[in-house]
Amino acid sequence: MPLYEGRQNAENRITVDQTIIDSVITGIGQVSGKILAEIGKINETGKKPVTVAFDGWYGVEWNRVIEELMKQNRNLTIEFINFNIVLKKHEQINAYKEPFIGDDPSFGYANLNGKIIEIVDSQKLDDLQKKLSGDSASDVVIVYNSGAFIVELADFYHLKFYFDFTRQPLLWKMWDGDLVPFACTEPRSDYYWKEYYYCDFYLLENQKYYAFTRMDFYVEAIYSDQIKLIPRKAYDHIMQTLVKYPIKEVEIYQPGPWGAYRYKDFWDIPGLECNAWNELAGPELSMLIDIGDKKVISMPFMNLMQYQSALLGEYLTSLYPGCFPLDVWLDDGYFPDPEPAERISMPIHNHPGSNYVKRHFNEPLGRYETYYIAEAYEGANTWMGFTDDADTEEWELKCRESWEKKEPIPDWKNFIKNWKTNVGDLFLIPPGTTHGHGGNQMVLEMDTCPSIAGTEYSFFMYDFMRLSWDDTTKTMTGKPVKMNLDHGFDMDHFRRED
Repeated sequence: MPLYEGRQNAENRITVDQTIIDSVITGIGQVSGKILAEIGKINETGKKPVTVAFDGWYGVEWNRVIEELMKQNRNLTIEFINFNIVLKKHEQINAYKEPFIGDDPSFGYANLNGKIIEIVDSQKLDDLQKKLSGDSASDVVIVYNSGAFIVELADFYHLKFYFDFTRQPLLWKMWDGDLVPFACTEPRSDYYWKEYYYCDFYLLENQKYYAFTRMDFYVEAIYSDQIKLIPRKAYDHIMQTLVKYPIKEVEIYQPGPWGAYRYKDFWDIPGLECNAWNELAGPELSMLIDIGDKKVISMPFMNLMQYQSALLGEYLTSLYPGCFPLDVWLDDGYFPDPEPAERISMPIHNHPGSNYVKRHFNEPLGRYETYYIAEAYEGANTWMGFTDDADTEEWELKCRESWEKKEPIPDWKNFIKNWKTNVGDLFLIPPGTTHGHGGNQMVLEMDTCPSIAGTEYSFFMYDFMRLSWDDTTKTMTGKPVKMNLDHGFDMDHFRRED
């Protein structure tokens, strides 16, 4: 699915001491020089080898970092070790991941408590520990890649760096087949999104929160030539200051089969030519932190969950530990000319409650939605509930036949209740309630969020058998949206208009 970032008015401007600002180093040349200088200080004390860890998220261009270090290195012999060498064989890792990926075509089972050590070969780990203990002829040993200073290795290093990456650029790499996952030395073009969202994400996230407690330096590494290095003390101060402010996130925009055009009156998003989903707040977004002197740091919003109590309060922290339970969207519905409902309506769908997502997907919280009508134009409407006389068994049969035969349901409007809307209307949409934004309006959607990975738990039951958006041709010629009929009808409470 195509995705665009909107960075307009997204900076979080905070006030920190000038010494903090000065300690932040920008640019790959300057950052590499600082890393070598820190290594040199330890080398001068006679320690050999100096052991260094470069841990980080997927997406970091490690080869570019290593290349620049070697370019600037003058007198140290450096041995680089890819952390992948201690991981288990591919077939063992695939077997580990299988329960989380599963055979459901749309969803998996979240590996909430997964740790990278679970895919590490114990003998290979022992060998690496011996090398880091002094079994090397080099002046410096640098272990790099995701997991480099897991708990079992952290005490073997003199210096520890964490290289971070935000979600959206990572997805662009994944969709382009350029992502290098665990145990790989080259991009895997067949790397599957469920593998990331349901397994690898949690291995990376749990390691990141541990890394924050042990790192010496934090590195923003989204664009390799523009990386930024922050000493641990400065990083902690920036985050502890930021969490006291109102937080703005970098919005994302996604075109889709009912995408509309009101966004054009607000922002110019290069490449975006229709807008279905506009996420304003949620766990998958990034944030920009302006600390002064034109130094702006980009990082995942969820880094703030290191301070969950300060961010969300004690009640939510105790109720949903580790979970950011809110999503806010602005659903575009402006069309300059009249369009049929089959073009401007969302798919007819519902959402799961907490018991359902816990049982099926190992997520902590269901999706409880609200629609607030922010703008209403001529013909503004929302689909919600079944008409009082609808035969819901017939509706289910028609939806299944429609998907199987790839044919639309001619009389679908006889089943789903349509509500005319005005500005200020508020729809409360409990789990299991069939609904969908009907178009000709702007909907402020404020929902609970089941997944810190950003997994979308919407069960689509009917989408008019229309074609979706093709972002290459910028036309509605893409494949139809995939339905989730079994989950949708399993969850549906068949609530009616009365």
